[in-house]
Amino acid sequence: MPTISLTFRKAATGDIPALVALVESAYRGDTSRSGWTTEADYLDGQRTDPQGLQEIIDSPHGALLLAERCGELVACAHLEHRGDHAYFGMFAVRPQFQGAGIGKEVMAEVERQAREEMGATAVHMTVIHVREELIAFYERHGYVRTGQLSPFPYGDERFGVPKRQDLAFELLTKAL
Repeated sequence: MPTISLTFRKAATGDIPALVALVESAYRGDTSRSGWTTEADYLDGQRTDPQGLQEIIDSPHGALLLAERCGELVACAHLEHRGDHAYFGMFAVRPQFQGAGIGKEVMAEVERQAREEMGATAVHMTVIHVREELIAFYERHGYVRTGQLSPFPYGDERFGVPKRQDLAFELLTKAL
């Protein structure tokens, strides 16, 4: 079967409903359990909301990158210029497409844009530190654990409702 390549573009306001559905399907609730990136064992509630996505779309320092296959939204990633590095976040692939190489292709495009369009020398991301399988995926793709932890925003339901009291974000970096 021939491979269908992805097309990339920046998100616009009209994409917000589809983006909310994509991100939620990849990280929260029972639908997310069909993929391997689920946070459903650690967090309830929402992963993102329309207001947060609009803020990213409106930011002059970055973009919400959409990956489409045959016109269908299959993945997204937030990329933001922060001085000498770029922040890479809100990386989501539809659960039914996880494990098919789409994530690797999106990651390569994010890193290309960070290097070529933002002039970044590194990419930084934060991952919930107990997500060992996800961290291992990033390590296989050149990201390095720093051991630097930042607190999870307990009490701010925009980021979800924690099921555990020991959550924190770990900084991972990759030199470009």
